[in-house]
Amino acid sequence: MATPPGARGTARPATTHPHPAPAGQPTVLTGATVVLPTETVHNGRLIIDGTRITTTAPENAHVIDASGHYVIPGFVDLHNHGGGGASFTSGSVDDLLKGIHTHRLHGTTTLVASTVTGDMDSLTQRAGLLSELAEQGDIAGVHFEGPFISPCRKGAHSEALLRDPHPAEVRKLIDAARGRAKMLTLATELPGGLDSVRLLADHGVIAAIGHTDATYEQTVEAIDAGATVATHLFNAMPPLGHRSPGPIAALLEDDRITIELINDGTHLHPAALQLAFHHAGADRVAFITDAMDAAGFGDGRYWLGPLEVEVADGVARLVEDGTIAGSTLTLDRAFKRAVTVDGLSVEDAVQALSATPARLLGMADTIGSLEPGKYADLLLLDSAYELKGVMRRGEWVVPPQLG
Repeated sequence: MATPPGARGTARPATTHPHPAPAGQPTVLTGATVVLPTETVHNGRLIIDGTRITTTAPENAHVIDASGHYVIPGFVDLHNHGGGGASFTSGSVDDLLKGIHTHRLHGTTTLVASTVTGDMDSLTQRAGLLSELAEQGDIAGVHFEGPFISPCRKGAHSEALLRDPHPAEVRKLIDAARGRAKMLTLATELPGGLDSVRLLADHGVIAAIGHTDATYEQTVEAIDAGATVATHLFNAMPPLGHRSPGPIAALLEDDRITIELINDGTHLHPAALQLAFHHAGADRVAFITDAMDAAGFGDGRYWLGPLEVEVADGVARLVEDGTIAGSTLTLDRAFKRAVTVDGLSVEDAVQALSATPARLLGMADTIGSLEPGKYADLLLLDSAYELKGVMRRGEWVVPPQLG
């Protein structure tokens, strides 16, 4: 980890290298600005041995001089539909791994794979496939977005396939994921919505309020029933009104709710993002991508479930009506925008991209911050907040580029 005060004299190898260590050799990053949970250490050190962060550098450690760079935790994405030309909703295993790798190249070391609305048979089959990847450690779990959402706020979901959240059907999806269901987004005002929230809470699955037409009062009721996440706040829900505040006010004001925000410059005006962030605070905001196939891939025609999407200038919209259809965002871009455009501190951006989502997923004991004993999931950024290295579980996904 970063060297604490008084420990600057700890013995270490004198020779430093800009290149990654051979596989399995312990690594020491020196000279960097290391963002820790409680402080930011300048000219700090981080020690990696095997898959974990540790406190003692073995004699054979490979030392990398990272002066002039930040070392921050790997990003954690709660809500991601694909990337690299691959969809988590419809792709093969190889496609799924391609999409996961695409986001790792952009700093996302932990990812929850999201589905979109489909018929129940296809969703249960997809849940089974995704659960296998979760069991292998490729993803952190499964997020079901739809089909239990409001036709009034359907966004890029097929209206013909929407249905009310009957608890028996919600349970069917949970069971299909074999213990790997992490989150389910639903419109809690629909028939069966509150009972489904209670069912999700009882099974340890996050109930997320989204694609909803709920009133303020209905949203409060859902939170009291056990909902704990706002799916991409502001998007696919009634706007904030001074007489009818709707779900936004209820979700922002309640400390039990973690707020998802898509920080791509398209989904949210900077003032809306700052309103949410500064009201909820870094420990209640999780920046997400809501990415679809085109993330890290390029413009063109794609499919999001059964709906065709046109991506132009990096913005994804449904061909049929122009509705925004997910994003092409990667979390390295979200981080840089948070600091350079939105005016957030590096520390707050790290919290929203790593620590807060890790805590929400119940994984804060192993990921989300740079602490001894946790996985060596870390990123190197230069002074302009450009990604210069990605390590996951102690292995370089993107070798250091420190020249």
